[in-house]
Amino acid sequence: MSEIALDTTDTVVLAAEGLGKTYAEGKLHTPVFDGLDFAVRAGETVAILGASGAGKSTLLHLLGGLDTPSAGEVFVAGQKMSALSNAARGTLRNRALGFVYQFHHLLPEFTALENVMLPALLSGASDSDATARARGLLETVGLGHRLGHKPGELSGGERQRAAVARALVNKPACVLGDEPTGNLDERTAATVFELMLEMNRAQRTSLVLVTHDRRLAGKLDRVMELHQGKLREVAKDDV
Repeated sequence: MSEIALDTTDTVVLAAEGLGKTYAEGKLHTPVFDGLDFAVRAGETVAILGASGAGKSTLLHLLGGLDTPSAGEVFVAGQKMSALSNAARGTLRNRALGFVYQFHHLLPEFTALENVMLPALLSGASDSDATARARGLLETVGLGHRLGHKPGELSGGERQRAAVARALVNKPACVLGDEPTGNLDERTAATVFELMLEMNRAQRTSLVLVTHDRRLAGKLDRVMELHQGKLREVAKDDV
């Protein structure tokens, strides 16, 4: 796959070809899945459903370059991840991908503003640029009055909104969400989910969301289901 320009409306920003993962412990080999093909286009939203233990989080970690596949390839912004050094893979991941987890993973010793600034600083942005970007995003997600608060001083919903802002600070091609609303009450979960969709539309950032909530999944452009090691598309009427 050749390198892909990120400003093309029909661009594939994230793809997997023949993807497989097997965990080995001594002589025991446990296959999670094998031969998966998957592609996400610019601005597209995709939900991945599946039972607990089906391998949804494993798939997301592979797509995000956080784990190494046993077979196949992952392409991020047209770059083959396996062909890159660890440093180059980390740089590409920080530039092209954003992550939102079930638990916010904000650094407790940093303020909301500092947490959101961090990926921008790591990508080489100046302090003033990182500050401006982080401040703007936090204001957009309704946390302009909480810039100096640390995670322990924020509610669960506020922490997740800060995590969404952090995921978007580098204007990534794609955001990967691993049950990002799973630790929230129903009302707060709906608010955070709608915020992610709103930001997706505003920034034209693709979104791949692992979730167990079929109601939320049905609001995305496409729904995939991981079942018995196979990834299949689900008709919206069947969600």
